[in-house]
Amino acid sequence: MTPQELFLSHASADAASADRLAEVLRHHGIPVWYSRTNIQGAQQWHDEIGAALQRCDWFLVLLSPAAVDSVWVKRELLFALQQRHFENHIVPVLLAPCHYGGLSWTLPIFQIVNFNAGFETGCRDLLRVWGLGFKG
Repeated sequence: MTPQELFLSHASADAASADRLAEVLRHHGIPVWYSRTNIQGAQQWHDEIGAALQRCDWFLVLLSPAAVDSVWVKRELLFALQQRHFENHIVPVLLAPCHYGGLSWTLPIFQIVNFNAGFETGCRDLLRVWGLGFKG
């Protein structure tokens, strides 16, 4: 089942990767919510993130050393792990080798999509989560 709307959690240091991935997902018909494109300057960012986490039906977290050190990535992930509507709808994406267990001891039980073999290969593997083929 493809997402009605996917929440993309990422560290600010990984913004370029998040931008690129969001573009690919949108190109494949997956609506993506994430802070860089969905929060306007004067909006209450805390409230906007909370509303998106309540509304979205899939949660994707970009894993990297910066993400492991990010308080906000951890907060978003811990919130998602507690929500029934995200049950079986959490997708960790490994951007770079890191000790992602530091975000949550539960992450190793999820099937992690590995982008270390290259961006396109990672996108192909990620899109398979929803039964979609990669369109370059």
